[in-house]
Amino acid sequence: MANPKAVVLVSGGLDSTTVLAMAQKEGYDCYTLSFDYGQRHRTELKAAEHTAKTLGAIAHKVVKLDLGTIGGSALTDTNIDVPEEETEGIPVTYVPARNTVFLSIALGWAEVLDAQTIFVGVNAVDYSGYPDCRPAYIEAFEVMANLATKAGVEGRGLSIEAPLIDLTKAEIVTRGVALGVDYSQTVSCYQADDLGRACGKCDSCRLRRQGFDEAGLKDPTRYRD
Repeated sequence: MANPKAVVLVSGGLDSTTVLAMAQKEGYDCYTLSFDYGQRHRTELKAAEHTAKTLGAIAHKVVKLDLGTIGGSALTDTNIDVPEEETEGIPVTYVPARNTVFLSIALGWAEVLDAQTIFVGVNAVDYSGYPDCRPAYIEAFEVMANLATKAGVEGRGLSIEAPLIDLTKAEIVTRGVALGVDYSQTVSCYQADDLGRACGKCDSCRLRRQGFDEAGLKDPTRYRD
């Protein structure tokens, strides 16, 4: 019997790489999907391609968008500074509707592939205040997916899997290491340089470093300083 197919959203970062390793471990044939959406740096796309290849994805696709045309985020508008100190509320690194756009395209590819599962690395514990990383959002999108697709209407239910959603960053790191993930090859920083080296100051760097510290593991992240 053939393995089940899954579309896995990969950004090149710690969380999505861990999710890919989890999906592979569960026996899925993984089709990885990344987005060139006008983000500050392209080094994360190189990391995503590398991890997709090394973790054995069947195919890797990069979809080009330009969310910078609507702006509203420090990740797509270079006129907005990336915060280097912890802030209250939803931070300016939130990209409006990003996960909804990404999951919608993943949903389309899943239909084409006849895949019934989409994996995404959102997290609601050690997250940065993003509204599209919450369990209620994932549950609502899954309902929509089964209402809005041929596969759903014909009874071939689609599932949105977010295996990290209730885990701390330390738990994510521990599970990834157990699966053999090489985190030195991942890029999480919001303002990494062209070599993929992290700033060590942004929210994403802070949460990542905290995860390794709390897990009692050496941080393999490559920093500029």
